[in-house]
Amino acid sequence: METTPVVILCGGMGTRLREETEFKPKPLVEVGNRPILWHIMKIYAHFGFKLFILCLGYKGDLIKNYFLNYKYMNNDFSLNLNSNEKIILGNLNNQIDWNIILADTGLLTNTGGRIKKIQKYIHTDTFLATYGDGVADIDINALVKFHKEKGKIATLTGFHPLSRFGVLEVTDNDIVKNFKEKPRLDGLINGGFYVFDRKVFEYLDENSILEHESLERLAHDGELAVYHHLGFWKSMDTYRDYLEFNRMWEENNTPWKLR
Repeated sequence: METTPVVILCGGMGTRLREETEFKPKPLVEVGNRPILWHIMKIYAHFGFKLFILCLGYKGDLIKNYFLNYKYMNNDFSLNLNSNEKIILGNLNNQIDWNIILADTGLLTNTGGRIKKIQKYIHTDTFLATYGDGVADIDINALVKFHKEKGKIATLTGFHPLSRFGVLEVTDNDIVKNFKEKPRLDGLINGGFYVFDRKVFEYLDENSILEHESLERLAHDGELAVYHHLGFWKSMDTYRDYLEFNRMWEENNTPWKLR
């Protein structure tokens, strides 16, 4: 039985996070001492999804190098400079059993185009996909079950974002009766964590923007479901987000960390 793959979009330039992404791709920006990409992959691996297809673009060589050198960067090792032989010393720390395809999908390719370009690596009827900058305390198995029950080509995960600002509750005669500190908003946003059937490739081409043409066409055809996640979700869009992520990590406030 084929393993269901997880496609992660890792190719964007992260221009709103220029303080960190000038020298590295956004998926390698660290939360604690690990790239946010690693945190995302840990979420899926927790639920048994351990085959990953990384759609690379901007500074993709750094992501390749990160995984090529992963076991040596996370363990003590000896090195013979004459033969370049490397030997891990002691037990492997942070041992992981992931299978990873690192696919170059172009520097300026749009999100839908990146997924279209890795079609040759998808051999299952269903696959998962998400962005390389967002984490959540989401039950991936429940998401997949929901997708299968709906019987649609695509499912996205909808989140209720937190307001960046506090909200005043005011009486009819303009008296403040309450102050809500950054409440959760009523509307849903698309937070990634997709499930797709292979038919989704009929809605993609190498120039597609997933969030616009492709998802809009799927919605028009009645083939797009939304999985409501009421828990934690956060993406790393700006330097403010980077600082907040790492403050949360230092305070051990990490709801996306499932184990």
